[in-house]
Formats: sequence, C-alpha cells, structure tokens
Amino acid sequence: MDLKLVIFDVDGTLVDSQAKILGAMQHAFDGAGLKLPSREEVLAGVGLSLPILIARLMPDESPEIQAKLVTGYKEAFFLQRQQGGLSPLYPGIREMLDRLAGIDHLLLGIATGKSRRGLTALLDGLDMASRFVTTQVADDHPSKPNPSMLLTALSETGMAPEQAVMIGDTEFDMDMARAARIRPIGVSWGYHTPDVLAPAPVAQDATALEAMIHEMLEI
Repeated sequence: MDLKLVIFDVDGTLVDSQAKILGAMQHAFDGAGLKLPSREEVLAGVGLSLPILIARLMPDESPEIQAKLVTGYKEAFFLQRQQGGLSPLYPGIREMLDRLAGIDHLLLGIATGKSRRGLTALLDGLDMASRFVTTQVADDHPSKPNPSMLLTALSETGMAPEQAVMIGDTEFDMDMARAARIRPIGVSWGYHTPDVLAPAPVAQDATALEAMIHEMLEI
C-alpha cells in the first residue's frame, strides 16, 4: 500500500498555546512601552512567522521597534520554558496521534510558525518527538502561507501532493496547503473561526478529525 503523509500545524491545532502566546506578547509590548493590541488581533495572526506577526500588529512602528518586540517575545517564551509547564494538548489529540502513528503506511509531519528550539522543547516535553518524521519550522522557511514548508515535507518523505493532507486552524494553513496542492482540513478549536477556513472541511473534535484523515487519504 502506498505511503501517505499527514502534516499538522501546532499552535491552535495540536496544543492550546493561547495563554503562553498572549503572556509573551504582553511581556514584549510592556518592555517596549507599547499597548498590546486586542486578544482577537493577536490570535488572528497566530501561525505567521513571528516577525511577520509583529509587523502585522504594529505596521506603523519602525523596524527597530518591531525587532525589539520580536526579541522581547522570544525572551518571554524562553523564560516560560525555564519556569516549566507546557501548552496542553487539545482533548483527544494524543490518543489520535498514537493511533495514526501505529499505521504502518502513514507518516506524520509538522509545519509550524514556531522556532526549532520552541518546537523541540514542546515535543520533548510532551514525549512526542518520535511521532513525526518531518518537522518544518519558521527558522528555515518563509512565513505561511508560502508553501515552502509543505514542499520540503513532501520532498523529505518522497510524497506527491495527492498523498498528503495538511491539518490546521488558520486561513494561513489552508492557503499554504492549497499553494502546495495538498488537501487541507481545518479544525474548529483553534484561533480562526470555521467560516474563515472555508471551503476546507472543518473537524469539530479529534474524533471527527481522525475520521476525515482516514476518509481523505483512504487509509
């Protein structure tokens, strides 16, 4: 049987990192003496690479101030990791990944706006690093929705686009998938509402997501 590949976004798809993201943003903006934009504005940009997100939030600030915000955010996230505590997996996600990883002809991958250091710390802390055969991060690619992450994941695993699906919670994930000619599946529990993810199919919980993956990839 042909190999298949399921690629996952991380923040808002596998883990609920909302509190840590907002906390790190607050730290960064306080450090720069600026008012943090609304929760909705911040979360609407989750999934973009950090410099792109900051530029989107503060387009009128100088490159120096934007760079200061990026640095402040990274510092805050590093401190959060040192203090312990991980962003929790959404309900049913660990069990779903365990079952998918047990399918011989199915490979799992990641395409995330996180840094390599951040992703490694998260996966190691959750004891999930071995689940994923390809991990694409913001350090190595243009920001979503550029398809570079997905094209590299396909290349690393030897897959054609029709052998893969991309799972995400934002329009950036859906647009990235379509740009790479990979079929997208949205999830309803993340940072963009289901209507924004349309016309991609949207799973309401981990059980529904697992069923959609099986149906779409015919596994």
